[in-house]
Amino acid sequence: MKNIGIIYGGYSSEVVVSKKSAAGIKSFLDSTKYNIIPVLITEEKWVAEFDNREIPIEKNNFSFTLDGKQHTFDCLYITIHGTPGENGLLQGYLKMLKIPHSTCDVLPSALTFNKFTCNTYLKGFGVAVADSILIRKGREFNPADIEEKLGIPCFVKPNAGGSSFGISKVKTAEELLPAIEKAFAECDEVLVEELMEGTEITCGIYKTQQREVVMPLTEVISKNEFFDFEAKYNADRAIEITPARISTELTEKIQKITSLIYDILNCKGIVRVDFIITDKQIFLIEVNTTPGMTPTSFIPQQVEAMGMTMKEVMTEVIEDAIKRGDH
Repeated sequence: MKNIGIIYGGYSSEVVVSKKSAAGIKSFLDSTKYNIIPVLITEEKWVAEFDNREIPIEKNNFSFTLDGKQHTFDCLYITIHGTPGENGLLQGYLKMLKIPHSTCDVLPSALTFNKFTCNTYLKGFGVAVADSILIRKGREFNPADIEEKLGIPCFVKPNAGGSSFGISKVKTAEELLPAIEKAFAECDEVLVEELMEGTEITCGIYKTQQREVVMPLTEVISKNEFFDFEAKYNADRAIEITPARISTELTEKIQKITSLIYDILNCKGIVRVDFIITDKQIFLIEVNTTPGMTPTSFIPQQVEAMGMTMKEVMTEVIEDAIKRGDH
């Protein structure tokens, strides 16, 4: 049987989210086909969780030794939200070790992790994105200029990182500076975006060497001010409707844009792309290369809606990653 590692944890506030996703992935994987070994990576330790024991990972070759026997991995599923698993660092390390993994490679991971850079890049290909301003820690900025360019209300969020922490919806000029400080607590770069009002939609996708699977859309209606951490992980705070209540024509258009973005960025594995539909057009919010994978997350909902099981999808993605090797 192949050894499949589920890498979770990370070095950011998103550890709590990652732990939930790892438990979800473990439940989705085919235990008759794979030995499933969770691997926790934090700033304090790298350990394989095996037989209720924590066994240190040998960083020279990403193996662990149990009872005198060395165990290696045939493929790794990265489900770290935030650094180092969502920004390309871990992907680069695994590539150097020639270990297959089922998520995007270094450049797509690094690019999508930096929201401002990714959106600016995709804008060059005709993808509609919100107007935004990037602020770097230690550099001067003028709140009045931000207000003049983007208007208030606006969104303030960490530029690099997951998308659950440090986000604020700013409704008055007085709230702008505290919101920026809050985002700086998570990241050295802060993104201020114009507010988009409309229908929030998310679309899952994966492509293997054999086929493309673009999933049904999910419509998100948050009972909070926006789709924040509480709305994501507390069922009472958000309504998620799959498939989304929009026309077939609009659904197909968004699925086409999702597929195009996947190809432009040269993505791999399961990716989720978030959009907002305003009365003017379809705007990209962000691209998630390590989407949440709890049983109630968007991807499992969409997989169920298209009549597949998560076990089938995970097997397909992992086998494709093994076939590709570390390329």
